[in-house]
Amino acid sequence: MAYRIGIIGTNFVSDWLCEAVAETGLFVSAAVYSRTEEKGRAFADKHGIPQVFTDLEAFLSSDLDIVYVASPNSLHCQHAVAAMQHGKHVLCEKPIATTAAELELMKKTAAEHQRVLLEAMRPAFDPAIQLVKDSLPALGQIRRVCLEYCQYSSRYDKFKNGEIMNAFNPALGNAAIMDIGVYAVHVCLQLFGKPTGEIISKSVILQNGMEGMGTIFLPYSDFQAEVVYAKIIDSVNGSCIIGENGTILIDKISVPGSIKLQLRGKELVELLTSTVSNNMIYELNALADLIARGDIEHRYMEVSTMEMEILDTVRKQNNIKFK
Repeated sequence: MAYRIGIIGTNFVSDWLCEAVAETGLFVSAAVYSRTEEKGRAFADKHGIPQVFTDLEAFLSSDLDIVYVASPNSLHCQHAVAAMQHGKHVLCEKPIATTAAELELMKKTAAEHQRVLLEAMRPAFDPAIQLVKDSLPALGQIRRVCLEYCQYSSRYDKFKNGEIMNAFNPALGNAAIMDIGVYAVHVCLQLFGKPTGEIISKSVILQNGMEGMGTIFLPYSDFQAEVVYAKIIDSVNGSCIIGENGTILIDKISVPGSIKLQLRGKELVELLTSTVSNNMIYELNALADLIARGDIEHRYMEVSTMEMEILDTVRKQNNIKFK
């Protein structure tokens, strides 16, 4: 029997989630919660969802197995904790929380209620990133890592014209590091583990206190890693991992579609030239597996925990504050 999943939030990421749900065959989109009946009904009609709730308590008390949290960042902890207290497993959009302390509360709640809590971090489950990891030995000694994700936000033009939409409102827990940079940070930790030296970061802060872009220096014992991210510019650079024997090139860190291996003195090799249309199916497959095995203290949470610690450090260093 398919797991019944309820969705909090009706933005485009929730659209992608519903499309992935339909592809897996392991889940069914059973309900949506929205602050307004109009938005909730429009979303439900679009995806064939039978139930619409505007009352959170009623939503969480319904016959759902899983709650997908895609509310503003500032509400992730509150919504995830409430869902687990109602006996639901939780798939929570990235970043899983706004602070490491919030994540600790969420983990404690998951343990107390024996529910699976999983961060919806797409590259963490994408086989393309595992392919990168498997290919690292070919590079010899790693010396430099540059993971870059710069995406000009569709809301930035309105911001420049004086209209502050949710995506550029720091009161909702938004910042470029939270919305964009988190992908590259997570992949770096996934591939190489926790940095061994002092983390150094620098951000560009917009006039309303919103972080627009930034750079993080993550030192390891034998190599240097750099994370470059932005919501206010595009970049065609992609990401690279450079060793003494060659380089791995990744086109887009959140949804890898092209991975290339260039060994010194050798011809360029295409390791990956295509991917699935929606790589959220991989996180859903992982969630189903964790629930089936009752794996509450799963390995994915270790990277999410390190991720939140680094995000805390970056925000502290650059005075990025949320309400």
